[in-house]
Amino acid sequence: MPGKFYDEFVVGEIITHGFRRTVTESDNVLFCCITHNPQPLHMDAEYAKQTEFGQIVVNSMYTIAMATGVTVEDTTQGTVIANLGFKEILTPNPVFIGDTLRVQTEVLDKRESKSRPNDGIVTMKHIVHNQRDEVVCTIVRVVLIKKSA
Repeated sequence: MPGKFYDEFVVGEIITHGFRRTVTESDNVLFCCITHNPQPLHMDAEYAKQTEFGQIVVNSMYTIAMATGVTVEDTTQGTVIANLGFKEILTPNPVFIGDTLRVQTEVLDKRESKSRPNDGIVTMKHIVHNQRDEVVCTIVRVVLIKKSA
């Protein structure tokens, strides 16, 4: 179980996740289809050419889901009880087909659970960069995590 227990998280810690992902057209189309999102900016190359981006923009919900998934092994695998919420999500730059994404996590805060003495609450920020080192997404996530003892 590679995830961290509550007492192993350190406020201010930066975790660099080793997994990178180059986004393919298939990733984007499949994600749009399974989430019933027909936005032409994500699915129609001819439409997207006429926008300020000049090309298809990857569905931002894909980026959010992929980034959260990338962090699981190093943070919450086997130790999370529940995601309590996503407090803030920002997408300051678009993701395009062919972009390679990488994720870092910063531990922002942690506190003991008032109602669950064997658990704690950790607030973390996932930061997604593309291959040009541009930040394409930030996600502030709050999780309920098991304590080790």
